[in-house]
Amino acid sequence: MAPEGLTINYTAVVIAAIVGFVGMAIMFGASYLLSPKKRTAIKDMPYECGIPPAPYSWSQLHMRYYIFAILFLIFDVEAVFLFPWALVFLTSIDAVFYEMLLFIGILFFGIIYSWKKGVLQWN
Repeated sequence: MAPEGLTINYTAVVIAAIVGFVGMAIMFGASYLLSPKKRTAIKDMPYECGIPPAPYSWSQLHMRYYIFAILFLIFDVEAVFLFPWALVFLTSIDAVFYEMLLFIGILFFGIIYSWKKGVLQWN
């Protein structure tokens, strides 16, 4: 048998899940009942940033745009890791400092490698 404290905690989780699902069902039901049902050709068209889609308008993008975007994401995630590190660094300086130096060193190597390969050149 589970201790009584665990039963109370699970009860709160189950009640919260039931309330969440009921609320979600009410919102979906209200959306279905209140939404307009008239279908038109304009509403069925795919949305292309306000521009009507043209038939057979296939275009190819250069690979450097994708690589540039991936590099941006990598260094953006770096910033996400730096904020918690700064908070932990304020309380203890033990191994956290050297771990972050290693992390920043790897990222620095990545940016230098990208720079040498010419990925960051925007022509």
